[in-house]
Amino acid sequence: MALAVKRLLHNDKPKKTNRPFVLAAVMLAMFMAAIEATIVSTAMPAIAADLGNFSLYSWVFSSYLLMNAVTVLIYGKLSDLFGRKPILNVGIIIFLVGSILCGFATSMEMLIVFRFIQGFGAGAVMPIASTIVGDMYTKEERAKIQGYLSSVWGISAILGPAIGGLLVQFANWKYVFWLNVPLGLLAMGVLTLYLHEGIEKKKHKIDYAGAILLLIGVSALMVVLVEGGVKWEWMSSPILFLSGLSILMIILFYLQEKRAKDPMMPFSIWKEKSILIANLASLTTGVMLIGISSFLPAFVQGVMERSPIIAGFTLTTMSIGWPIAATIAGRLLLKIGFRTTSIIGGISLILGAIIFTMMTPASGPIWAAFASFLVGVGMGFTTTSFIVSIQSTVEWKQRGIATAANMFMRTLGSTIGAALLGGILNSRLLDYIQSRGLNENVNVDTTNILLNEEQRNQLSDSVRTVLQEGLTVSLNSVYWVVLLFAVISFILVLFLPKHEKSK
Repeated sequence: MALAVKRLLHNDKPKKTNRPFVLAAVMLAMFMAAIEATIVSTAMPAIAADLGNFSLYSWVFSSYLLMNAVTVLIYGKLSDLFGRKPILNVGIIIFLVGSILCGFATSMEMLIVFRFIQGFGAGAVMPIASTIVGDMYTKEERAKIQGYLSSVWGISAILGPAIGGLLVQFANWKYVFWLNVPLGLLAMGVLTLYLHEGIEKKKHKIDYAGAILLLIGVSALMVVLVEGGVKWEWMSSPILFLSGLSILMIILFYLQEKRAKDPMMPFSIWKEKSILIANLASLTTGVMLIGISSFLPAFVQGVMERSPIIAGFTLTTMSIGWPIAATIAGRLLLKIGFRTTSIIGGISLILGAIIFTMMTPASGPIWAAFASFLVGVGMGFTTTSFIVSIQSTVEWKQRGIATAANMFMRTLGSTIGAALLGGILNSRLLDYIQSRGLNENVNVDTTNILLNEEQRNQLSDSVRTVLQEGLTVSLNSVYWVVLLFAVISFILVLFLPKHEKSK
């Protein structure tokens, strides 16, 4: 019996990977992760209206992004040790457990904890899915396959907000999270059956110390950015302590990465100017991305008083512009180079951000959708250029690490951005409400009422006006910061080398 089992487990003839089926499974896993961003953003106003605690709104995004950022590099190293399939499957399982729990959340605090779990699993999906494609296809084949992968973002961009809006309007926001379950199970099943890889055992030391230091450092920074000026005064003891802790942990993280045998973040590749600039610009564009996708639906629903479907539409245009621009950028890179292509993207980011700063309640959703589209175009041009720039700068054996580092920086930017911009929103909204002399029962969390049409109509005209004006003023401040980061991104792009290397 034992011999039979051994023969089954160690078949003499290695099974061949079914590339079309595995590609379909990879695209499905990527679709599940890609749609998560737009579908949750669309549903968040309804979630906040149901669970309350509007002041914790940004933490729903920050918690997910934090765990995603911290784990993405660890999963990449684990996949080198144990193979792509088992690590990706483990990541999907954790993601699905988090998704199921999110649907059962009865408070904003519970939802934030469950989003931590969801993000812990999500860190495996994108990098390993991309690595599997790199393993299966030759350099010549990847150009065509990248087109398929880009289409995943376009499809998720169209379906995510639409599905999110429909589920919120005609069912329940809980299904936004539970929708992941059949997608994840199907992707796992196909990968298990059709992906067969010969695992070469390597002796790698996982940099857990670096991961822990980064987690503590970024978490402390997030608390400072979100709660500073709202829960605690900026110069209060908790804020000063957390700020000091964050700085100390980030310094220790840097020192740890310098001495680690297999560092989470290999700073040696940052000595290349193109990689340094691309990673810094990815950080700043990550802040922009989360600032728009997180808070735009709240403005469209709470201030413009439009439906969740319309709010979703304003985000859809950004995600449609992204893959279109990415496809065009791929062709332009060969003709005008990655620096000039990046500059075009930087200009589009600035134009989109300027339109957002000019947005008023009377502007209407078309205005918001157009601004989103321009930002999407800018992201498509810049992100494609950055990846090509990075991959043409390093040797083949470093491309996986360099690409993962760039992905990490963009996710880290979104993580910090969600906290920073959420803190600005809460602080400005609180100041506005207090300046209007409303009673003590009206505070930042009262803004939840604006996101529910039935409850909004029950507010007195004076309270509703103050809340809507406060949300408008607060979000206007957020978009001015988004514009600042767009300008910083553009300036960074100007420093990219004029002539790319080719390796």
